[in-house]
Amino acid sequence: MTDCLFCKIATKELDSEIVHESDNIVVFRDTSPAAPLHVLAIPKEHIASVDELNREHSEVVGEMFIALSTIAEREGVAGGYRIVTNVGRDAGQSVFHLHFHLLGGRYLAWPPG
Repeated sequence: MTDCLFCKIATKELDSEIVHESDNIVVFRDTSPAAPLHVLAIPKEHIASVDELNREHSEVVGEMFIALSTIAEREGVAGGYRIVTNVGRDAGQSVFHLHFHLLGGRYLAWPPG
């Protein structure tokens, strides 16, 4: 998708502070962090949201969660962090490219929002 912000980050058309990258995923720092640690994990393949996932995406989704867990440990928040995804406008999804937020480094109240 040529107009997708996250596709442009994945292809390096747009600059981003990348903290992890593989053949399948990119993890980068959020430009408007909601916590001291706030990164986004995306697949390089354009997938609009969780609603488009199928069994063929199991490996890439698993890779994203493993990367986020590793980053949480490396960044010192392994004792408490949150992984979130929004699905659809009503849930607050503003970029329609599958992404998981990793938030940590402060108390995260429940329920969110």
